[in-house]
Amino acid sequence: MRKSIGLVLIPILVISSPSGGFCFPIKATDDLRRETELLNPPQRIISLGPAITEELYLLGVEDRLVANTKYCQSPPEAKKKQKIGTVIKVDVEKIVSLKPDLVLATSLTDSKQVEKLRSLGIKVTELSQTQNFSQICQIFLQLGELVSEQEKARDIVRRATEQIERVRTVIERLPKPNVFMQVGANPLFTVIENSFINELIELAGGINIARGTTSGLYSREKVIRQNPDIILIVTMGVVGEQEKEMWQRFKTMNAVKNNNIHIVDSDKVCSPTPLSFVETLEEFADIFHPEITGKIAPNTPPRE
Repeated sequence: MRKSIGLVLIPILVISSPSGGFCFPIKATDDLRRETELLNPPQRIISLGPAITEELYLLGVEDRLVANTKYCQSPPEAKKKQKIGTVIKVDVEKIVSLKPDLVLATSLTDSKQVEKLRSLGIKVTELSQTQNFSQICQIFLQLGELVSEQEKARDIVRRATEQIERVRTVIERLPKPNVFMQVGANPLFTVIENSFINELIELAGGINIARGTTSGLYSREKVIRQNPDIILIVTMGVVGEQEKEMWQRFKTMNAVKNNNIHIVDSDKVCSPTPLSFVETLEEFADIFHPEITGKIAPNTPPRE
């Protein structure tokens, strides 16, 4: 019997309203029990994370986004927004000068700067890092509530979930290749079991050769010994191509013999939205099982 992925919604950010529904005013409480009250849907938003920025575009509220970080590169229009620093360090004075009614931070944002913003009267809500598709969807649905686009958020999650089921139906009986996923060099880093990238590999019908490890730190010698069928390298500028050339020196590895070393987009892999998660899943499924290319009917909402 085929196992359904379902949606296990994990309470990462709790949103409540006095009426018991999700109409305004609402209160958002994050993992650290910090509470932010919004009297009305925010009209001047600052995003401190690439995934948050892309999700605001998916929800169609990009006109309310006044600034983001220099790492917010997707969609291309996001590059034109004012920049207030990086994912970790921000320009507090510039943020204050932009007079936002909501700053959307991540758990990577410098906590001292977050508290400084709050002390200056800026409303900040922190959206947690995610470890699987269910959490990605939970955060996205909560973001939809914050910006009063609940129906659009639910529709995107529903369609993304259905598309995952389509992929699973096509690949469920196919052989599972052994996969090594490289996310860093010098030292070599990979992905462990408790991560959404590992989930992507497994949903696409692959076996992560590092799934049993507790640390992402890995050795090249161990990879060679495990002899993966496929090597995936997350883009790291020219480093990605250099790493591909490095692996190609080991002629006895299955991935090298069968020309199965691939570079994948870091924006989609490292900062997923429900939509980019599915797009990456489809890309992985095509790499792992070339024979299914073109057999998965699209059902994801188009990018605007």
